Amino acid sequence: MKHLSTASATARQAGQGMTEYLIVVALIAVAAIGTYTLFGQTLRQQTAGLALEVSGQDSGNAITGAQGNATAAQGAAATRKGLQNFNAGNH
Repeated sequence: MKHLSTASATARQAGQGMTEYLIVVALIAVAAIGTYTLFGQTLRQQTAGLALEVSGQDSGNAITGAQGNATAAQGAAATRKGLQNFNAGNH
């Protein structure tokens, strides 16, 4: 009988560890989605600028677009979000 309760306790501990792991992974995913949402357009413009420069073309327009998107992201980061304006500014 004692052996059964020890095995049950071990199974509960393993389940608790898996649950904690899933919560941490979910939090990291939410943070990554938020970061990409905020800076995604800037990253795409920067990548486009790099690709243009590597191919020997002028990347001025892509870099200017990235700067504009970075400024917009900075403004969005400074805006306070609540339930009243949660979906405001989303495309």
